[in-house]
Amino acid sequence: MYFKQVTGKYGEDLACEYLKKLNYIIIERNFSCYQGEIDIIARDTSKNELVFIEVKTRTSFKYGSPIDAVDKVKQKHLFKACQYYLYSHNLRHLFVRVDVIEVFIRNNIPHIRHVKQVF
Repeated sequence: MYFKQVTGKYGEDLACEYLKKLNYIIIERNFSCYQGEIDIIARDTSKNELVFIEVKTRTSFKYGSPIDAVDKVKQKHLFKACQYYLYSHNLRHLFVRVDVIEVFIRNNIPHIRHVKQVF
């Protein structure tokens, strides 16, 4: 595995731990389809919402903050992947939202920022 892949997986693992502490139920990780990939699919038990989560992990701000990587093209692919997931799992009449979890690692200390309902 390359550094970026290891860092990304580590960030996703941290994001799952963070979500579980908030009583989210992790349904699936790394759902992939022709339209794109969804890092984490979870249920927010406090609001009874299905949440599609994009995780962005960075070790420096050289290329901007992690959320900056969720540009219009990434949003389009993510939105289409979410639509496909709902369709393929015959899920209708659910409250759904898309979140981004930023994981910034500095001096081996992770900092997590959860941005809800990004689009």
